[in-house]
Amino acid sequence: MHLPQNGDYIDIHVHGGSSAPGIFILESLMAHEEKTPVDFPGVAYTYGVHPWFLNEHNIVQQVNSVKNNVGNPEILAIGEAGFDKLRGPSIELQRKVFEEQIGLSEDLKKPVVIHCVKAWEELLAVRKKLNPKMPWLVHGFRGNENLANQLLSKGMYLSIWYDFAIRTESSDLLRVLPKDRIFLETDGADVSIKAIYEKVANDLAVSVEALKLSILINFNEFFNFSSPLITQ
Repeated sequence: MHLPQNGDYIDIHVHGGSSAPGIFILESLMAHEEKTPVDFPGVAYTYGVHPWFLNEHNIVQQVNSVKNNVGNPEILAIGEAGFDKLRGPSIELQRKVFEEQIGLSEDLKKPVVIHCVKAWEELLAVRKKLNPKMPWLVHGFRGNENLANQLLSKGMYLSIWYDFAIRTESSDLLRVLPKDRIFLETDGADVSIKAIYEKVANDLAVSVEALKLSILINFNEFFNFSSPLITQ
């Protein structure tokens, strides 16, 4: 199992990325791709059924693929999983598969990375119904302060969408979010995670090194890893 080290940039959500010295990535593997983790320094994985690629014909295959793979120690979390009202099958089918993945998360004691587009009521309804103990991370967040507070009040973490994070209009939101509940990501886009850290650190009036340490602490909390990984 590969974990980030003190001083690393953590890119919490990547598709098809590759690590580099000083950069740790959490690559999202999707069940329909039938890819498996590769043991490579600086890389760990999530694995789940993405709602975009789900339909009535592949539901059994995709859910079974998750069940067969998520026990791998290189896979740290379930996901990305969730809801999308703009793309994908019926919300009822999305809900069924999402709830199955939440069950796996609880059974295996692995957290969940969430994809959610215009379906916050559905997401919060499942959380209320299932009352999960494992933490959830909403990736690609680009909402307003009210939505952020609603999700944070339910114990969720937020990963700021790369394009939103580097825009000036995200600065006010970043300043009011609790620093112990945020992550940063590239989502596989052609953008530098270092540039994102630099902009966000500037917004928060902290050094890049301080931001890296803060996000490493968040990583350890989210995945329930012990703090000795962190050195001053």
